[in-house]
Amino acid sequence: MIRKILITLIAATSLIFFSTQAFALISFSVGVPSSHTFTGKDSSGNEIKADGVSGTFIQIGVPVFPGIGMDNIKTKLKDSQTHVVTTLYNLYYLLPIPIINLTLGAGAGSTKLECDGCSAVYDKGSATQMYASLGFPIIPFFDLHLSYRSVSTKIKGKSGGSQDGKEDDYKGNVMGLGIMFNF
Repeated sequence: MIRKILITLIAATSLIFFSTQAFALISFSVGVPSSHTFTGKDSSGNEIKADGVSGTFIQIGVPVFPGIGMDNIKTKLKDSQTHVVTTLYNLYYLLPIPIINLTLGAGAGSTKLECDGCSAVYDKGSATQMYASLGFPIIPFFDLHLSYRSVSTKIKGKSGGSQDGKEDDYKGNVMGLGIMFNF
């Protein structure tokens, strides 16, 4: 009887500890945005639509303490040669939950429009985000994760230009895919 209890206890402990980052000294995560949906409107009240997204998400941390990260997101606007380029610096916390890796984070940074003449017409805007990532361990110390980011940003027109004082709202949601390695 004691032997069965001991074997069951070892099996349960192995399942819990080897499916999480509990024994890792450092975790490193990389990801890419898979979609970007804008919920804001431009200064004329028109809906803003994306036509493709690229970029990277990078995070590094140690267990128990908050980690740091950086996001670079470049989104092409539909029917235009203009790109919305957002750079964010993040603080996150990887919650110590067995079986799954749940990450919650927040970030701040900047957004700008890239096109011919955009720098003469638009200022750089500030950006903030809240995000969550849900990771599924595939093998010990390695997981695949899906992330959801809610990004808020506004870009104003430069004084004296054609967009003087007008403000475009580029808030939206970014979905991403990534992998995490725990060493």
